[in-house]
Amino acid sequence: MKGDGTYCVSLRETSFYMKIEITMPKLNDDMETGFLCQWNVEEGDTVSAGDILCEIEYNKVVTEIEAERDMIIVSLNAEEGDELLCGAVIAIAEVDA
Repeated sequence: MKGDGTYCVSLRETSFYMKIEITMPKLNDDMETGFLCQWNVEEGDTVSAGDILCEIEYNKVVTEIEAERDMIIVSLNAEEGDELLCGAVIAIAEVDA
């Protein structure tokens, strides 16, 4: 309380984050599995929309997977060289809610 009887209130800017799953994409109707070739991010990295998250291989073709939005990588749930089913969770990220 200030000396004149008024109160000082300190406001903090807060952000709310939502966790999302990043999954092995299905690049075409025939694709059932793919290989995670390379991670281009690490846990704790801040990523911008359009940044390359990883590279996957299907049918001897390597495809770069981009971030669809700004995010923070919380965990990497797959290792380079893993063969994964389409839809398998390969990473967890936080995004602004």
